Amino acid sequence: MHKIRLFLIAALFLSGGLILSSCSSSPSDEEMAQLNRLQDQVRSLENDVRKLQGDKANLEKQVAEKNGKLQQCQADQEAVKKGMGK
Repeated sequence: MHKIRLFLIAALFLSGGLILSSCSSSPSDEEMAQLNRLQDQVRSLENDVRKLQGDKANLEKQVAEKNGKLQQCQADQEAVKKGMGK
């Protein structure tokens, strides 16, 4: 009789825990709204990243062009120095 009573008490606690946890198979409207907001943020941040990567590529191109001009100027300067006998 004691074992049956313990079993019933354990079963009541277990079933009570399941009821209190109120697990649901689908998200609530609030959870869906939060998920949608987070997805919007992710899209926005991804767009920002793409824009910044494009800006970075443009800046790297400009730096490469200026470095090329600088090297040409340095080469011209060396040629002038050699022509002047220095």
